[in-house]
Amino acid sequence: MKKPQTIGKTDQWPADQIVKRQVADLTPYARNSRQHSQAQIAQIAASIKEWGWTQPIIIDDEGGILAGHGRLLAAQHLGLEEVPCVVATGWSEAKRRAYVIADNRLAELAQWDQAMLATELQDLAALDFDLSLVGFDGEELARLLDGDDSQSGDEPDSPDEFKEVDEDIDTEHECPKCGYRWSGNA
Repeated sequence: MKKPQTIGKTDQWPADQIVKRQVADLTPYARNSRQHSQAQIAQIAASIKEWGWTQPIIIDDEGGILAGHGRLLAAQHLGLEEVPCVVATGWSEAKRRAYVIADNRLAELAQWDQAMLATELQDLAALDFDLSLVGFDGEELARLLDGDDSQSGDEPDSPDEFKEVDEDIDTEHECPKCGYRWSGNA
């Protein structure tokens, strides 16, 4: 049998074992900077009702929540007594606190392929799937279903939309190796 690959500082990953814990025994992190509205909690609860519990709550050795505060609130909303958890055993206080932030922030950094998203939502609508379960509000869904994949902001989407630049402008800097000239901070 092949030995598990080592990534990071341990051979055992927290996600190697899921355990069930009583909701009442879990403690939200008091300094959690991520906030969940009642509407979002209702969306998470609706998601759990539709698909079941697909993502465990990440806790420390004492039952302190590191990731999954919204899922815990949804579980309470649904009246669940027990939820699946993953225990991050042996993490230092600094590592636990940093993970609370990293788990939320890293997910935010992803971007949507707007055209692919619109296509997928249109296909789901054609299958009569309840699109309120996917997390977009009515206005966003309408825009996407209409095929409007434009993004907010004033940035050009393609090189054809970039403004022309006058190549004969005076420059402040010149590369001594290739002779390229430019203005502004180097």
